[in-house]
Amino acid sequence: MPTLSLSNFNIICATFGGFIAIFGLVSCLLKDRYYLGEALISLLAGVVLSPPAADFIRPLEYALGSEENLASITLRFARLVLGVQLVIAGVQLPSKYLKHEWKSMAWLLGPGMTIMWLSTSLLVWALVPHLSFVHSLAVGACVTPTDPVLSNSIVKGKFADQNVPKDLQRIIIAESGANDGLGYPFLFIALYLVKYTGTGGEGQPGGARLAMAYWFGEVWFYIIVLSVIYGTAVGLIAAKLLHWAEHRKLVDRESYQVYAIALGLFVVGTCGLIGTDDILACFIAGNAFNFEYVHPIILVLQTFPDKPASDRFRLGTIDDSLQQTTDMLLNYSVFAWFGAVCPWPSFAHTDVIPVYRLIFLGVLVLLLRRIPMIYALRSRLWQIKGWQQILFTGFFGPIGVSAIFYLYVSHEFLEHVTVDGVVRKDAARLEEVISVVVWFLVICSIVGHGLSIPLGKLGWKMIKNFPGAKRVRDDLEESNSANSFQGPDGQVVPHEERSNKE
Repeated sequence: MPTLSLSNFNIICATFGGFIAIFGLVSCLLKDRYYLGEALISLLAGVVLSPPAADFIRPLEYALGSEENLASITLRFARLVLGVQLVIAGVQLPSKYLKHEWKSMAWLLGPGMTIMWLSTSLLVWALVPHLSFVHSLAVGACVTPTDPVLSNSIVKGKFADQNVPKDLQRIIIAESGANDGLGYPFLFIALYLVKYTGTGGEGQPGGARLAMAYWFGEVWFYIIVLSVIYGTAVGLIAAKLLHWAEHRKLVDRESYQVYAIALGLFVVGTCGLIGTDDILACFIAGNAFNFEYVHPIILVLQTFPDKPASDRFRLGTIDDSLQQTTDMLLNYSVFAWFGAVCPWPSFAHTDVIPVYRLIFLGVLVLLLRRIPMIYALRSRLWQIKGWQQILFTGFFGPIGVSAIFYLYVSHEFLEHVTVDGVVRKDAARLEEVISVVVWFLVICSIVGHGLSIPLGKLGWKMIKNFPGAKRVRDDLEESNSANSFQGPDGQVVPHEERSNKE
């Protein structure tokens, strides 16, 4: 006899599939007309479907009722999304892009990230009560990287095609891809200092000297340098293997299209096994793959005869929808998950920071975290021209999946800062501060950056249609007409030029 089976699997399949189908029916309207990205809409869907609301998505039940398991699931989910999307981002950049634009990238990843880290940390230190500066450095490091997932929604689509130059799009993608993995040094210098110098290094002897030794030896050499070497090797070898297989007609079109995604999964898994930086390795692997790969298909050779051989993989897959579809599905799922697992009650009911200060902190971080840095480096970044692009590039440095990733990385680290088997008080306090502040800044970024373009468009349209503004515009046109004459070739020439000619 047929019976209802209200299992979590059936509910999540029906809910998630229905959401994607309904959103797909109006996706063109929302994205191209109202400039609303999938990140904001998916986040709102996750909130609506979460336990406090409709109770269709039940993250804690999936984690068997364990907060520790839930944190582990969220961390692994963020790793998966970042890894796959960063390989795709690396592949989609022009061949040898990092080599050609190394100066711009060096300024953004060196002084640029440092300025963002310190400015955010100072804001956190000023507004969060009873927080040491070293602790604020750990909080600021979590939100220093610009998120590649949210950046894609800014540099792709109708708005970007109409308003953002290609060179600017590419440098934003490259920066967001590279600085995600480079968040480790900023985070761990603070965490190691907390561990070995906090409360006099109680339970963790060694002092600042041991903290710096771990920071240089483990973070820089094992995590950063090894991930760059490993990502480069995997990307080059993968490119040569694919070229060898295609040259002998061993690979079909479907496997060819999914190759970059499979490469991302492989790098995430293998880097996780050896404990190095899988996020940075994925982006480097994508760039190295595109650097080396030579596409042998005759159609591509005929279509792009003037392009370098190593750029033909990107050009050969530029019209393939599989990578874009995968990117979209990952965006839907991860931001809906964030909406469901976000600790919403902690924003209003916590002794970490009063809610009015938290809101003020969110606004200040969005305005001051990045714009001063871009303004200071404007002369070093040839891709940025004019104050409009300075404001655009400075404001749209979103905080998203990478911040959640570093949040849970810091949680895993702080859980091992113990005294007699119990988490040390300062570490537990920092863990709570990071959770509340970073989650709130992520929500602020998703909402603020998701609504800024549609609200800006709406405001500009209202100003243009405002009767007073229209009258001023008409007066200016009449004034320009009165101060000009029509030349013999029919061209309107101002009176000043007419006097000069005469």
